[in-house]
Amino acid sequence: MADRVVQASLKLVLEPIFEADFKPCSYGFRPNRRAHDAIAEIHYFASSPRNYQWALEADIKACFDEISHVVLMDRLRARIKDKRVCALVKAFLKSGVFTELGDREETYTGTPQGGILSPLLANIALSALDDHFDRQWREEMGTDGQRRKRRRNGQGTWKLIRYADDFVLMVSGQRHHAEALREEVAAVLAPLGLRLSPEKTAVVHIDEGFDFLGFTIRRMRKRGTDKHYVYTTPSRKAVQAIKDKVSAKTYRSTRHQGLDQVILGLNRSLRGWADYFRHGVSKATFSAVDHHAWHRLMRWIRRKYKRGRHRIGMKELRRRFCDQGWRFAHNGVVFTGASSVAVTRYRYRGATIPTPWTPDPAAAGS
Repeated sequence: MADRVVQASLKLVLEPIFEADFKPCSYGFRPNRRAHDAIAEIHYFASSPRNYQWALEADIKACFDEISHVVLMDRLRARIKDKRVCALVKAFLKSGVFTELGDREETYTGTPQGGILSPLLANIALSALDDHFDRQWREEMGTDGQRRKRRRNGQGTWKLIRYADDFVLMVSGQRHHAEALREEVAAVLAPLGLRLSPEKTAVVHIDEGFDFLGFTIRRMRKRGTDKHYVYTTPSRKAVQAIKDKVSAKTYRSTRHQGLDQVILGLNRSLRGWADYFRHGVSKATFSAVDHHAWHRLMRWIRRKYKRGRHRIGMKELRRRFCDQGWRFAHNGVVFTGASSVAVTRYRYRGATIPTPWTPDPAAAGS
């Protein structure tokens, strides 16, 4: 507990210092930033008139386990001159882990799993990637004129969007421009002791689509028109994960619970899941997930309340356990599901996201 208090205190001291240096393209584990901002930026660059059609979808192999302590401490010492603070951070990095047998195992690389300070330390290390591509963007691709010139010369332009150890490079140009970036990224990561996962790193066209932070991002033709738009929908993996959770909550091992308890548990899980995905094109997906949940719940009720060997009929089920139409309700608890969450558009905020330490112009004037 004392260690966690010290780590939390360290984070409060270090975060404002490094936030001043962190680039706008990084969204993970940073104040006022979230996964939806990263998704919105990808959508912004993939959509017309920018049309960044290629994506290098990259995955760092065992990122949090393999970050070099030497490089991380070098980046920390470049900003923090107090040796006591640096020694404290180093002590946390070298603290080791307990194995299942109760033995202590040394940690020579990586950040402590579950540590309050770990996400910030990972961002400090991975900001090397942000710095590299941000410098490239500002020097070579930052203006309309520079981008037009690159297009005329057959060169590509690209933009990095990173969320913790997951990142995408959106590329305007040809496939070979995106492929060439794979080696460039690997060269930036190598000094950090990190490497790309070959099986999870791929170059994809926006028309094929790719998964990022639980969403599938893909350009498709709008139904009934000849126009194409970029859509963000919950990924198959994310949908399957919530369906599996619903199935677990309505498995026969839960039949000792009351129906109101089960409905309450399902509502919480479905609403929490839907809250994350409500900024995508998710209405039809929410309905499909609710359909699955309703059928699981229906079978659960018929088995729990069977008479002898016979399950109760659908008419009796509706009379006893539904209030409006076929909506399940029991002891004042109503099944609402994912569809109770309204689908809303998420506005792209770009580089305008303030930090908690950004000076307020109005306050400065007074």
